[in-house]
Amino acid sequence: MRTLPDDGDPGANDTYFTAQPRSRSARRHLRFLYRGEVIEVEVDRGVFASSGLDRGTELLIESTVIGPSDRVLDIGCGWGAVGIAAAKSADSGHVILVDVNRRAAHLARRNLERNHIENAEVRIGSLFQPVDGERFDLIISNPPYRAGRPLIQQLIAEAPRHLAPSGRLVVVGKKSQGIKFYQDLLETTWPGPVEVLGRGSGYRVVEARLAPHKHAP
Repeated sequence: MRTLPDDGDPGANDTYFTAQPRSRSARRHLRFLYRGEVIEVEVDRGVFASSGLDRGTELLIESTVIGPSDRVLDIGCGWGAVGIAAAKSADSGHVILVDVNRRAAHLARRNLERNHIENAEVRIGSLFQPVDGERFDLIISNPPYRAGRPLIQQLIAEAPRHLAPSGRLVVVGKKSQGIKFYQDLLETTWPGPVEVLGRGSGYRVVEARLAPHKHAP
């Protein structure tokens, strides 16, 4: 997925991991190419990557293989880039997009509708709160690193309980965000194999898979 030309950026993000962003709304429209298809979206201030698709999310989308019938959870969906790509790939599956930021959730819903995506939905809340008791083939995330290390550690610790047998957690981050620390944490605590799916521009995409013989507690 890559950004198509646009006319500029009206402003920067405030802290996006908050239920109600403080920055004044300044919506703008962007276009992306995904598998040869033009995706049109609306973005806004107070939401992650308000000026366009960031390289980490782009690498996450490029590196992650999603099956046509997968059930996918996108944590920290922002305005919906990952969720839209996942829904396009899992056209016989279902995608749930989650964000604590209400402005982001509203945009994600509008962007699903704008692109006529019917196999996805948006829920508001932090991490796994909106999907309590549900399980997925894939949990995918460009985590809200600004929210602090304890939140990312919580995501990693709780993910196995929300995965189907042989399910996967895929996250992206860069060195300054501590991705090597989180990779090491996964390699020492995760109940299954961990590998790097992709690298680029200082980012790393890490996949942790549940071992086939192990089930989440």
